[in-house]
Amino acid sequence: MASPSPACGEQNLADLTQLLSSAGLTNATSVSDFMCKTFSLTSTSRTHQLAVDSLYLLVSAYLVFSMQIGFAMLCAGSVRTKNSMNIMMTNVLDAVAGGLSFYLIGYGIAFGRSSENNNGFIGTNFYALHQTPNPSMDFSFFLFQWAFAIAAAGITSGSIAERTQFRAYLVYSSFLMGFVYPVVAHWTWSDDGWLGPAKAKDRLFSVGAIDFAGSGVVHMVGGIAGFWGAFIEGPRMGRFGTPREDMRGQNPALVVLGTLLLWFGWFGFNPGSFVKIVVPYDGSDFQGNWTAVGRTAVTTTLAGCAAALTTLFARKKMVGHWSVTDVCNGLLGGFAAITSGCAVVEPWTAIICGFVAAWLLIGLNYISPRFRYDDPLEAAQLHGGCGAWGLLFTGLFAREKFVLEAYGSGRGHGAFMGGGGKLFAAQLIEVLVIFGWVTLTMGPLFFGLHYKEHLRINPDSEVAGMDETHHDGPTGVIDPVSMYSVKRPSKRITATSRTESVHVDLPQSDEIVEENICDKCDECDKQNNGVK
Repeated sequence: MASPSPACGEQNLADLTQLLSSAGLTNATSVSDFMCKTFSLTSTSRTHQLAVDSLYLLVSAYLVFSMQIGFAMLCAGSVRTKNSMNIMMTNVLDAVAGGLSFYLIGYGIAFGRSSENNNGFIGTNFYALHQTPNPSMDFSFFLFQWAFAIAAAGITSGSIAERTQFRAYLVYSSFLMGFVYPVVAHWTWSDDGWLGPAKAKDRLFSVGAIDFAGSGVVHMVGGIAGFWGAFIEGPRMGRFGTPREDMRGQNPALVVLGTLLLWFGWFGFNPGSFVKIVVPYDGSDFQGNWTAVGRTAVTTTLAGCAAALTTLFARKKMVGHWSVTDVCNGLLGGFAAITSGCAVVEPWTAIICGFVAAWLLIGLNYISPRFRYDDPLEAAQLHGGCGAWGLLFTGLFAREKFVLEAYGSGRGHGAFMGGGGKLFAAQLIEVLVIFGWVTLTMGPLFFGLHYKEHLRINPDSEVAGMDETHHDGPTGVIDPVSMYSVKRPSKRITATSRTESVHVDLPQSDEIVEENICDKCDECDKQNNGVK
């Protein structure tokens, strides 16, 4: 008698042999052993598929989390030296404080569901990972979604940089990741969400809105939240005052490094949103989700490249020089826009997406100072504006074949691709409801913090820099001016926000006096032509 296969065991094999013998089979033992081995191979194949999918999702989560490094470097390079430690610390805070709120509450709101109560507005279970893992999702899925949530919070921190109290970051980050973002994620990505295409029936306009990797869920949510934060607390001192201060970032090298790290992470952000990679397509021996994953990486790349080049040459024509900051922001704007339709559009249409996103970003940056709106990283314009365009772009250019592969039959495709206007209408609704939801939640939060004077730092701290006043000293970057003390008062600037005017005394450059820094005064004297 052959040894029993792992799928059956000795007792099961004996029972199966007896059953086949009673049916009159003369070779019942061989047949039963063959059947058990077949079941074993099928079971092993399924196990391998689950393992590969889980590994794929984990690697994608690691890539998305690496975007936090990119955010930190981009932010540090875009602010002034005196606030670089503060902005980097807020990026860490997004991951740790917001991470706990997402674990306790946010994940359940976003993806919780039960057979008894399938709520299209908000999740009903999986809080604190209760009932996880389960047949539909496991721990790797939670990690992937957590990495997405902290990306949304990181976007907001850039808009309110250089003037926001640290406690305000704690409050808004926890609230955004624990409630505001998860509700939108549930609407769009949950199997029960009223807005998205995953719902089995009764979808919006019978098709549902497609936001594959989060132009709306992540970028619009973070960008609109940042807009209200920056609008309510007003511009940085000296940004629109008299005389106007130079607000340029301290380090273009960090901006480039951060941008390239974000680009790298986007290859987990967009392709990783397939969640599963071992999914073959009907009618093909060589195509499956692995094919779509590659195409998604290509569309992401092309949109970013088109936006970067468009911004580069357009800004050169406008300002007369090549700007590394402009090209980096243009690149990111293209990525934010393509994120919605990256899996369901042709590569050539991604170039159109990036081209339009670049001009939209340029236009928003042109008009924002005229409304005295100050966003140090252009986060609201870049993520909010380009994210909204990305949703509408998907409604125009989504291809039917790719939508079928990603979501199944019965979903809509782009108006310019023969799909009529249903999908575009659903995309427009998503833009409007995300703007409305974030406005109704984050707007009152920021206003309440501002009213209680918990949002903006005091004028003296803003002039001195938050690294010095809130984080126990500068970052370690040598600034020649900081080596000298100054006499005050000597020069006055006026910074007017939407709610108040602040007068701050600044030093005149000819009133710098010696401070006892070290014992090498003679050497310093020679190097500085007699000025110690």
